[in-house]
Amino acid sequence: MKLKVISFVIIFAFISFYCGSNKTDSKKIQILVSPKGLVHSFWVTVKAGAETAAKESNVEVIWKGPSQETDIAGQIAIIEDYINKNIDAIVIAACDAKALIPVLQKAVDKKIPVITIDSGIDSDLALSFIATDNIEAAKKGAQKLAELINNEGDVALIPFVPGAATSTMREQGFKDGISKFPGIKLVAVQYSQSEVATGMAVTEDILTSQPNLKGIFAANEAGAIGAAQALKSKNKVGKVKLVGFDAAENEINELKAGVIDALVVQDPYKMGYLGVKYAVDALNGKQLPKRVDTGVYIITRDNLNSPEIQKLLSYGK
Repeated sequence: MKLKVISFVIIFAFISFYCGSNKTDSKKIQILVSPKGLVHSFWVTVKAGAETAAKESNVEVIWKGPSQETDIAGQIAIIEDYINKNIDAIVIAACDAKALIPVLQKAVDKKIPVITIDSGIDSDLALSFIATDNIEAAKKGAQKLAELINNEGDVALIPFVPGAATSTMREQGFKDGISKFPGIKLVAVQYSQSEVATGMAVTEDILTSQPNLKGIFAANEAGAIGAAQALKSKNKVGKVKLVGFDAAENEINELKAGVIDALVVQDPYKMGYLGVKYAVDALNGKQLPKRVDTGVYIITRDNLNSPEIQKLLSYGK
């Protein structure tokens, strides 16, 4: 009888150990991917890339960011929450280059790997920064706008959120690029706050105050769509050339319609994909490249239907 009891205890212990061990082994790594916002198609494509990488690596992506790109406090609260939940790794597009540093320092102090995508931070805390070279991209936008207005005339710049790294870099890149053309004068700089309505309003103000305006560079999706709406409302389509940034469906439609003349297009799918892949690599002790440039393309009506551009635009769909 004692032998039977002992045998039962041993078998039960073995089963409990085996099941418990298997449960632990089967627990998926969880990676927080925190975009700057949720409302623009750019972030939908980032999410698609992140989810593809998660599936390939058999990890779980938790997609959580503030609803608006200006909600810095909201993003800080999200990161703080998931640090407290012992998230395995963090992939983040920072709403502000400075304000996110303290909370990300907390993550690093807890040995949580941090990868930045799209919008970095003014710190070396992140193991890798995966993004467009925004300064060079905006310079290309400036060159294209100069070409469209025959290298002379007044132009305006519409960045998005002051303090956001990508906005700052695109503003700098455009100013550097347009300064190479002595016949062109930058006469107005207004921020869209990453909102279409604000982008439209500031563009209308510029068109009213600058009647000789020849061109506009709108540095993100919301600004470009807002500027396109303003050109239509003010009957300035074709008279004022518009170069935008990103490739949302509405932007592509305005490009086809001749309202937008060119788009500076990133590869957000690649940012999301590599962000998660590198987070997994970091957790496995692999060395990461400190900086990865995901590339940029200039899209016009002339090359819109090329195989390369169509492949780029199909990501995430």
